[in-house]
Amino acid sequence: MVDLFAGPGGLDVAAHWLGISVVGIEWDENACATRHAAGLKTVQGDVSQHGPAEFPNATILAGGPPCQTYTVAGTGAGRRALEQVLAFIRRMAAGEDVSAELAHLDDERTGLVLQPLRWALEAYAQGRPYETIVLEQVPAVLPVWKAMAQALHSTGYKTACGILHAEEFGVPQTRRRAVLIARRDHIPRLPRPTHRRFRKGQGREEEHPPLLPWEAVLRPYETLGSTLERPEPFVVVSNYGTGGNPKARGRRTSEEPAATVTGKISRNRLVTHDGLELARLKEAEAGQLQTFPANYPWSGSDIAQQIGNAIPPRLGAHVLAAALGRELDPAALDRAVRNRWEQTGGGKRLLVATVDTVSMR
Repeated sequence: MVDLFAGPGGLDVAAHWLGISVVGIEWDENACATRHAAGLKTVQGDVSQHGPAEFPNATILAGGPPCQTYTVAGTGAGRRALEQVLAFIRRMAAGEDVSAELAHLDDERTGLVLQPLRWALEAYAQGRPYETIVLEQVPAVLPVWKAMAQALHSTGYKTACGILHAEEFGVPQTRRRAVLIARRDHIPRLPRPTHRRFRKGQGREEEHPPLLPWEAVLRPYETLGSTLERPEPFVVVSNYGTGGNPKARGRRTSEEPAATVTGKISRNRLVTHDGLELARLKEAEAGQLQTFPANYPWSGSDIAQQIGNAIPPRLGAHVLAAALGRELDPAALDRAVRNRWEQTGGGKRLLVATVDTVSMR
């Protein structure tokens, strides 16, 4: 697998759990420092300066390109940026070479979000199309993924797109991601939830009558308290104000999942239910809320931003497994998430090589 915009290794960890060999392309030197410390295969560079011919054995293309202007909902600039991106996708699908125009855009991230499509189309033109494509980003990117899905249909891919809720896959935070899965040999489907969705004011053990048979076996969502080894119950007070009001800080108790982990997670306060201040989250704890192993070797600087930018490995594992037509054994995935890294030959590697899967088809 080749992972574009690989960051500190969220999808790489997931791929290792599934026994998939992966190389990541990442330009940020801090994320690369973490990747090197973790023993992950890495090409440090600009994705736009590389292409599929350099990785002829890769059968899976994955990526989470950076967010950009059009993800700012409700702004005129956001709408114009989205229209620009969709126009480029249509032209690329029609066979036009738009690389020169992309190189001169005011916002270079517009060109970056189109790189996975460029890679897919180039691989197809070279006679070695990827068997599987997996893309993920914030929910506002869903219209882009749907447009890319249409472009991929013209080259023989079948696709599935949608929004996933991370806590429904055992991640102890309420993070939403837009996902595109494309396959050449069969119609893919998005992964099926394994845990209940978090709803404010509803207890963890409360159940609603299942609408589908598989919903009857959903596990309770994971919580801050079940993930972090803190000796007493606590409340996380967000750095962000609710509804734009800085006095109305968002709050999550240790009996609830965390709010979305961002690069500013280190600014969140932790207090007891009586209001006493507690030590703030350590980097390792923030990584655990993203389902990285507890001793993942975060390196370089700006570590909170690295953690916030990463896809949770546990969610990534479900998406990759679904893309391959498989379902994960949740208990085996529990063990993988709890596992640690060991030093090997100057790097580190994951102890668990594979997580058991069963066929979805």
